Amino acid sequence: MLSERRLEVLRAIVQDYVGTEEPVGSKALTERHSLGVSPATVRNDMAALEEEGFIAQPHTSAGRIPTDKGYRLFVDKLTAVKPMSGPERRAIHNFLDGAVDLDDVVGRTVRLLAQLTRQVAVVQYPSLTRSTVRHVELLSLAAARLMLVLITDTGRVEQRMIDCPAPFGETSLADLRARLNSRVAGRRFADVPQLVQDLPESFDAEDRGTVSTVLSTLLETLVEETEERLMIGGTANLTRFGHDFPLTIRPVLEALEEQVVLLKLLGEVNDSGMAVRIGHENAHEGLNSTSVVSVGYGSGGEAVAKLGVVGPTRMDYPGTMGAVRAVARYVGQILAES
Repeated sequence: MLSERRLEVLRAIVQDYVGTEEPVGSKALTERHSLGVSPATVRNDMAALEEEGFIAQPHTSAGRIPTDKGYRLFVDKLTAVKPMSGPERRAIHNFLDGAVDLDDVVGRTVRLLAQLTRQVAVVQYPSLTRSTVRHVELLSLAAARLMLVLITDTGRVEQRMIDCPAPFGETSLADLRARLNSRVAGRRFADVPQLVQDLPESFDAEDRGTVSTVLSTLLETLVEETEERLMIGGTANLTRFGHDFPLTIRPVLEALEEQVVLLKLLGEVNDSGMAVRIGHENAHEGLNSTSVVSVGYGSGGEAVAKLGVVGPTRMDYPGTMGAVRAVARYVGQILAES
């Protein structure tokens, strides 16, 4: 284990390198930070940190820079993330509050995260596998034609047209609507098939065909919509960090184009706490020079999706983690109110 003093030296190196983009020397450290020891002691501490792989010398006669291992220890030992200021919190709230539907919420969240962190923002759409049914609306369009509208707890709305095998009257439609909602409203998608399987039998013989058609359309909609979707923004921000990527930025950009890679990057939704993956901790080779900060968001304390940012390992971790967490909290509030 590192002594508290060496941990202080590592913290100072990370802060200076993130702030200045320049390798950090012992003289600069003692001038900029009140470490309470001589430059010679700081030099010894830096030699020990280098030997243990927490910092490295990028080229001869230069200062030192943190390694992936150094950043990892820095993040693990963070006692607090940087809180958003009052004006920042109000700006987040006002910007997200104007959203008109789920696509708008996701789009605004991506833009906001990219602006706040100046990194690449990735936001996963609420997954319907973890969603619950808020309401199923059935509307009559013609004697034998209906519209099914599925509304989820996360504000997603899906519409489907249904051609019925026989005319279906308003009384029967109202009855089906009421019985269907009494079974599925507030229930998880995964539970719906079992909840409705015996519903057709409770209707008169002449209506059973239509009830079965409506139910099969509902179940198809639930299955179709479980495909994961996400939105990405702020890719141009990476061009500001050209020198942070050892050879070229291309592998990073190529990795960001692959949705499967990004979904893996954000991690499992049920692991909804703050996750920080640094450099080579990212399984995809193209992202070995990046860090990913992600967290779950959702309404009512349960995560339904993830959001996060991708940037160079030379990242303001406390600030980025604070911004990601604050935005996730506000998006959760909006979903809960929608």
